[in-house]
Amino acid sequence: MGSKRDKILDIIRDTNSLPTLPGVVSRLQALAENRKSSIEEMARLVSSDQILSARVLRLVNSPSYGFYRVSTISNALILLGVNVIKSLALSSSIFEIMEKTIVGLWEHSLGAGVAANIIARHLKLPEVEEISTAALLHDIGKVIIKEKCAEDYERICNMVERDGIPMLEAERQVLQTNHAEVGEWLVHNWYLPNKLSEPVACHHDVANAQHHKMKTAVVHLADVLVKASGFGFSGEVYVPRIQPTAWEWLGMAEDDLAAIVEELEDRLVEVKNFSLEIQSADGN
Repeated sequence: MGSKRDKILDIIRDTNSLPTLPGVVSRLQALAENRKSSIEEMARLVSSDQILSARVLRLVNSPSYGFYRVSTISNALILLGVNVIKSLALSSSIFEIMEKTIVGLWEHSLGAGVAANIIARHLKLPEVEEISTAALLHDIGKVIIKEKCAEDYERICNMVERDGIPMLEAERQVLQTNHAEVGEWLVHNWYLPNKLSEPVACHHDVANAQHHKMKTAVVHLADVLVKASGFGFSGEVYVPRIQPTAWEWLGMAEDDLAAIVEELEDRLVEVKNFSLEIQSADGN
């Protein structure tokens, strides 16, 4: 009999067992790999699935990206790029689960996306939108664990609350893996680029990042700041310290952090309003 870690890996490999993923995404992947494909072709493909289009536009217009009134998939593709749209399309079904059943984690993820956006812009880093997307996805492994290993997830939550240990440690004890590794498997299984999977995999252990150190450091800091703000609920009240490696790589001063936190506090009000709008719309 395989370990629980192997069981979860098998679940990830069996795409039929995951929340419904639209077939249009595999065709989008093929178009993205064909240099002769145009933005218009990709936009027509995504737009052919009305539900998917609505979900993608909803996320594009979320505070995580700072865009407003993006009303067409073509504009979304131009503003965010193919990789981001593809990741949002793939994630939309899982985000839908989060919106309805794990509201606290959904809000934490949205908040991390906003925080990453602010940090990346403040430090004038390239590929701000991809960094925001990596932050939006950073805890997606928790959704898979909750949906596919419900009893284990409940046990993990009980251990966190009863024993006062970090969720990551409880996950390792119960599952022989953790949500960061599960999230990395999922992102790899979706054939998303390493610039998204590495920050997901290493956001709790920044020093392990090899190729996308700045993106990983930003996602780590965004996760810590949103936890410290008390916004949303990642599954635990424990707030980790900012890892020295992340601080060193980002090259930030105390004044930078103060400015980022001040802007984040204002933007989280927008995130809360956005989340309430989504919940209200889903309830009607």
